Amino acid sequence: MKSTKSNSPKAKTLISWPFFVIVLVICGLFTVALIIILNYQVSLNHNTNQSIVTTSLPKFASCNALYNKLKEVEQTNYRTSDVLKATGSAEQAAEGGGGAEYSETNIQVEGVDEADTVKTDGKYVYTISGKIITISQAYPPDQAELLSKITYDDNRTPSDLFIDENNLLVFGYSYPYQVTTGVSEVLPSYSSFTFIEIYNLKDRKNPELKRKIELEGNYYSSRKIDNYVYFVLNSYPDYRLFENKPEDLTDSTIVPIFRDYKTTEITGAEKEFDSMVKCSAVSYIEPIVTDQYLTVVGMPIDDYDKEISKEVILGGSGNIYASLHNLYVANTNYSYSGGILNEIIPSSKEETVIYKFSLDQGAVKYQKKATVPGTVLNQFSMDEHKDYFRIAATIGHVSRSGGGTTNNVYVLDEGLKQVGSVEDIAPGEKIYSARFMGDKAYLVTFKKVDPFFTLDMSDPKNPKIVGKLKIPGYSDYLHPYDENHIIGIGKEAVDAEDPSTPLGADFAWYQGLKMAIFDVTDFANPKEMYKVVIGDRGTDSPVLNDHKAFLFSKDKNLLAIPVLLAEIDQSLKDNPDTSSNTYGDYVYQGTYVYKISLDKGFELQGRITHYEDDNAFQKSGYYFDKGNNSISRNLYIDNSLYSISNGKIKINSLTDLADQGEIVLQ
Repeated sequence: MKSTKSNSPKAKTLISWPFFVIVLVICGLFTVALIIILNYQVSLNHNTNQSIVTTSLPKFASCNALYNKLKEVEQTNYRTSDVLKATGSAEQAAEGGGGAEYSETNIQVEGVDEADTVKTDGKYVYTISGKIITISQAYPPDQAELLSKITYDDNRTPSDLFIDENNLLVFGYSYPYQVTTGVSEVLPSYSSFTFIEIYNLKDRKNPELKRKIELEGNYYSSRKIDNYVYFVLNSYPDYRLFENKPEDLTDSTIVPIFRDYKTTEITGAEKEFDSMVKCSAVSYIEPIVTDQYLTVVGMPIDDYDKEISKEVILGGSGNIYASLHNLYVANTNYSYSGGILNEIIPSSKEETVIYKFSLDQGAVKYQKKATVPGTVLNQFSMDEHKDYFRIAATIGHVSRSGGGTTNNVYVLDEGLKQVGSVEDIAPGEKIYSARFMGDKAYLVTFKKVDPFFTLDMSDPKNPKIVGKLKIPGYSDYLHPYDENHIIGIGKEAVDAEDPSTPLGADFAWYQGLKMAIFDVTDFANPKEMYKVVIGDRGTDSPVLNDHKAFLFSKDKNLLAIPVLLAEIDQSLKDNPDTSSNTYGDYVYQGTYVYKISLDKGFELQGRITHYEDDNAFQKSGYYFDKGNNSISRNLYIDNSLYSISNGKIKINSLTDLADQGEIVLQ
């Protein structure tokens, strides 16, 4: 018998159509879900810029476990009470810091602001002047005046500022004699404390304190990204705690402490200190070689009541570098007995540990750790580019007898695994300055001459030296003029003259302040286009140690730096017996203002000083007490140049440096 099942096309359609619809619905739902998941992941990556998984550090099980480890490390390091005395008691340490175009603080990374002693928003200028913070209307010049002061007592000193619209954030340090903890103990304090104060500036004649935070530890450095501030503290435990029984310890006696006065608590009763975190929240990284605490804090500048984010790690901090999404803390450890260090470089006794933290809307999260041989000069020896971290380090110490050092550049991937390096750069010398700029890098080493190196960093796995220029002197700071030209500021140098000495003559004496423009258009053959030397041996500038004292505008053809000028009397210069290591006498302090261009190089436009006459400026050989009238910063608003010392703000026309007025600060 034939089957009664229909084979007609219509019958097939009627049977398969529901199944087809169901399949389409399921596929559609799956596709939508997949799109949502992918979009969420993209959004997450966009917000955090982190593709590596956060690595959770091990933590101490209890205060007892933390105590035992601290005591073990303390004994290993042969730390005694003399170290505590060396850090100084509170008393010893206290005796022992609108609309117009305007310049901002000279920073390393675009979008990552750095705290400074002077800030401007284009109409007002905010300064730290000793124990006083001043707020002045600076623009327009004919309306310049001091608006208000915030004065600190003998135990507290402001050190750094941030400005964010109508908020002023102040960093400072204090040495309280007594500390009251959360268990109502009153303890003498032998530690320094960092304080943060946030003022609302809607009425700049009457700034209003909105938040105050005090944290145990030394403030090291900070960064601001959008309206969030991140900073790093160093602290040591009180070594007297080792005299106690472990069972008597609490979180507040062994872990760094803090207190936070929020908006409604500013005018209330004094708060007790509490531990930043519990003992069980203190992280550590093996091998533990230090009894120092590293604390990284994140907080908003405009939300006065939001809780701060804290990471406390048993480890130290040194130089820091921050990108828009990550913070790197580099700390040099010195080892004398095997371990990780000797496995890497048997002949060296130093290594730099790098801690990586993610930064996201004020939250700070530990990510990774790496170790490289050698020591790091400063923040410009570090850089992040296309998720790779680059770092330049010197191994060993320079000696006049030669040898003993080498310089290396390492490239680490997003997980801080080393993927490339350039090693054995300029043996016998050390790094004096470094600058990473995208796929290029520049390095200056020095012992006798200034090798200016150009490095191709475009292939992270194969970085390489491309060019080298040897010239007298060295650069302490490198700054981009444009893509193909670099400004260097450092010291001129001359060869040592007496090869008969036991140390020989394989070194050079530094001389006056030197500025140069390097042409790196031909990357393999860098050239020194222009140079200018200011003064004789002893001439100095804060720019050599602090890039924030450097004012440069390519659009305005402007370069201005504070200079302490030393000069050798002409009769000594004419005497053939005068040694190259002879210092000049200090004869001037002020701002040197240059027009700078690729056509003419450095053209001195003039000098500005806050000293009224020669008698006010004391000549004192190779030592000078800077005082309140020494200029430390310069900035511009519109077409006016503002020079700032502790004593005053002086205003001059950028066109001809004509006097436009001044604001007395003290």
